[in-house]
Order: sequence, then structure tokens, then C-alpha cells
Amino acid sequence: MEVKLSEFQVGQSGRVKSVFGESKLKRRLFDMGVTPGADIKLIKLAPLGDPIEVTIRGYQLSLRKAEAEIVTMEVEK
Repeated sequence: MEVKLSEFQVGQSGRVKSVFGESKLKRRLFDMGVTPGADIKLIKLAPLGDPIEVTIRGYQLSLRKAEAEIVTMEVEK
């Protein structure tokens, strides 16, 4: 099942399927390790939903909702 990273609930995990968007933002996410095949787990969600904190490649990363919106995740039902 495919969902956007911005739609994840706390504790949910999945694998990056693809990253869409403008080249600068996409490049920035790639530089931070958000690449197809990477496993991501949502750790924290700010009270208003922005930013979110995820664990990826052994470190914690904070992303804005707009950044998480362009990351398509593959999750198991």
C-alpha cells in the first residue's frame, strides 16, 4: 500500500518508494538520506503537525510537512 510520509501516524514505519518535487527540495532530501529503499519510522509529530521527526539510516531527522508530502512510502497493511 502506498501513502505519503506526511500521512504517517506515530510509530508507523515503511520504505521510501519515490521522491517527487522540484529539483532543489528533492536534492536536499536525497542528501539527507531520504532515497528510494530507505526505511523510515515516524517517531514524533508536533502538536500542529509540523515538523515531524523520523528515524532513517540510524539517525533522527526532522522534516517539514511540505517535505514529507513529496515522499511516497510503501507500507504493509
